[in-house]
Amino acid sequence: MSTFNPAALIGPLRLPFLALVPVVVLLGWACAAYSNAPLASLDISLVLVAALAAHIAVNTLNEYEDFRSGLDALTQRTPFSGGSGALQAYPDKAHYALLSCITSITVLLGIGVYLWVSRGAAILPIGIAGLLIIIAYTRWLTRSPLLCLLAPGLGFGPLMVLGCYWVLTGEYAVLPLLASLPVLFLCSNLLLINQFPDQEADRLSGRRHLLIRYGSQTGIWVSGLLMAAAMAVVPLYVVSGQLPSSVLLSLLTAPLAWWVWIGLRKHHAHIQHLQPVMAANVLLTLLVPILLATGLLLAKS
Repeated sequence: MSTFNPAALIGPLRLPFLALVPVVVLLGWACAAYSNAPLASLDISLVLVAALAAHIAVNTLNEYEDFRSGLDALTQRTPFSGGSGALQAYPDKAHYALLSCITSITVLLGIGVYLWVSRGAAILPIGIAGLLIIIAYTRWLTRSPLLCLLAPGLGFGPLMVLGCYWVLTGEYAVLPLLASLPVLFLCSNLLLINQFPDQEADRLSGRRHLLIRYGSQTGIWVSGLLMAAAMAVVPLYVVSGQLPSSVLLSLLTAPLAWWVWIGLRKHHAHIQHLQPVMAANVLLTLLVPILLATGLLLAKS
């Protein structure tokens, strides 16, 4: 008789990765607060649950499909790449990941339909785009260098921040779009750097992302450009009067971004030495939206 295995259920959720969700929702909430929107706790709760469901869905579907394709059996796992290893340890429980994905998508669709019916159809473009990224990412988007690179940034950046802002304010605006661009750059860069240890396994499984198509050196320079863009757009916003000067707090992370890029150049081919760089890149990706949100809230107070 098959018995329930908590490790096989929890592993594919990739719980540490979910820390990015409340950080991005915080940024969307800060944009709404800066715009003087009345903030309802129910709305914030709906946004957070929907965002978590979306992230769990893409995590579990990716884990399931990489198990089925054999990709995760080829990778050298790190805390940031190569899958959780749960389905390799418990292959008879692979359906847990698929059921988790289906459950998460059901929750996401339920919240989306509720918002559509109660607030209007303006949420549909963001909801449909997000759902397409979840479903298409592993099987199709990873075959395109550009789409694979941009998908996580679009999902966590404009889609999540704008979606949060719309739920809280009932409208779209330039402010959350601008605030979401550093998140776009950094989340795309997060995926890019985390792909370095898996290049050979990804190539054998049929993926064709940027590193496979154009090589590690190109990936290093693209990573540097993404981090530079995340730093550069903030002072441009301030100079143009789009955002308050207090968001310049996010530039405190510039030395960390530089350290990550130098570390990537030195250690991109050595997984053991690359792992501290990958950890620092996760910290960078979390800190920038936190500091942007803090800057907006300070300007509001």
